[in-house]
Amino acid sequence: MTLDVVTFRGGRIFDGVRFHDDHAICFEGGKLAGFGPEDTLPDRGEVIDLSSDILSPGFLDLQVNGGDGIMLNDDPSVETLRRMSRAHRALGVTQFLPTLITDTPENTRATINATIDAIREGVPGIAGLHLEGPHLSVIRKGAHDADLIRPMEPEDLAVLIEVADSLPCLKVTIAPENVTEAQVTALADAGVLVSLGHTDADYQTCRRYFDAGARCVTHLFNAMSQLGNREPGLVGAALSRGAVSTGLIADAIHVHPESIRAAWAAKTGPGRIFLVSDAMAVAGSDAKSFQLNNRTICRQDGRLTLEDGTLAGADLDLITAVRVMVKQVGVPLEDALNAATHTPAALIGAPLIAPSSVACELADLIRISEDLSRVSLLAP
Repeated sequence: MTLDVVTFRGGRIFDGVRFHDDHAICFEGGKLAGFGPEDTLPDRGEVIDLSSDILSPGFLDLQVNGGDGIMLNDDPSVETLRRMSRAHRALGVTQFLPTLITDTPENTRATINATIDAIREGVPGIAGLHLEGPHLSVIRKGAHDADLIRPMEPEDLAVLIEVADSLPCLKVTIAPENVTEAQVTALADAGVLVSLGHTDADYQTCRRYFDAGARCVTHLFNAMSQLGNREPGLVGAALSRGAVSTGLIADAIHVHPESIRAAWAAKTGPGRIFLVSDAMAVAGSDAKSFQLNNRTICRQDGRLTLEDGTLAGADLDLITAVRVMVKQVGVPLEDALNAATHTPAALIGAPLIAPSSVACELADLIRISEDLSRVSLLAP
């Protein structure tokens, strides 16, 4: 959309936290020129009837492994990040953390350098970097390559601390089995967002690691110790620790909607559950399979699996996750959209430009169909 002046009315405007119903919004040259109740904001320029659709800040996804037919692991380069950015922007994601799945030290360093370069070159939407491994638990490895999982050594810690200042956000998923509490504290003190995941650690161990500085959990329920009658595991620790937020793959495949409903009701604050896609190479493409660490991952019926049936990331976008949360889990739409916008933004300290903000631009917003089936951009 390249209109010089455009006014939107006849829809719902979401600011990342709450809806503004019966409001209109006007942009001039792509910048906010007016926002207020429809009966007080005059029509200017081209008037677009939203027909009950929603205007919202773009989604923020903290777990994006690939897109446009390629994995970040395949080619950690600025061009790969550019392709991922384009693919996910078309899916309504205006900010994201490119995510490297467990890999070699050389590929990890190349990914760090490529992300720093991409941000410097202005590749849109890159809010930092997420390193999911290699310091995980082999027992809870999921689709990660067991041969590449290893303890965190002093040189690994030094690299992470060194690059933390060079990125808007550095998120690192670790398991207590391969990282010490002292290392977690050192990372947290350096500004790294430490997330527990891919671990079989018990409840008390997870609580100690939260005390040490971890304040996030990676894809709740998946690849972690479960909530049991005598041992609450990481699931119980995540839900009961108020300061901790946790990602969730809400595709109704990785986690049953009833389990999501129970977790949503049980989560203590101020930490909250946020939505992630865990998107792989197929995002934004028609690809039916791809490679991860020389292993074939197949796409079928909304699932991504290794040949042995192990789930390997998700065939998911965030508008689908929002729809699952609303229509299958029963979460209010306002809360589901918050979990894809404001909550992840607040966790990583990223700016979320709300429609009511004077800094709002057309490119910051997306249009969501009333039935939550489609999302579209308002500006390229």
